[in-house]
Amino acid sequence: MCQLIRLSEIKIVMSVLPLSCLLCAPREETVIWQDEFCRLIAVGDDSYPVFCRIVTQEHWPEFSDLSSLDRVRVMNVVYVVEKTLRTLLNPIKVNIASFGNVVPHLHWHIIPRFEGDPHYPNPIWGESAGGQPFHPEAGFWKIFSQAIKASLDSKV
Repeated sequence: MCQLIRLSEIKIVMSVLPLSCLLCAPREETVIWQDEFCRLIAVGDDSYPVFCRIVTQEHWPEFSDLSSLDRVRVMNVVYVVEKTLRTLLNPIKVNIASFGNVVPHLHWHIIPRFEGDPHYPNPIWGESAGGQPFHPEAGFWKIFSQAIKASLDSKV
């Protein structure tokens, strides 16, 4: 039996599908840690070499779309990443942001900030302050990755 579908119903379905979401089908990523729910990547920004991003594996537009268990789960990952960056790098501040205006896929930006970095004390998307990027010591990514895996594989 054929069922009639209104054009408005098709538009609603099409509007929620992640047809061209950059985070659903990434081309290249440096994955530090992942499980079936989310992944931690190194962004690779020249001005902010230790900029990390936590991305849900499934396309969720908003934090409130997650179950209560998944909200706690992803915030634990945010906590572990922020705490590990603070422990290893001693930044003056760690910026944590979740916007999704350009890419409406749930993700968090985690950016350790240092006095004298390119925008400090402004937001990294704000006016430049003329500073220089902070570069971690050699071996940082290996130590960071090991610490993240030790924390998250035992808690998540």
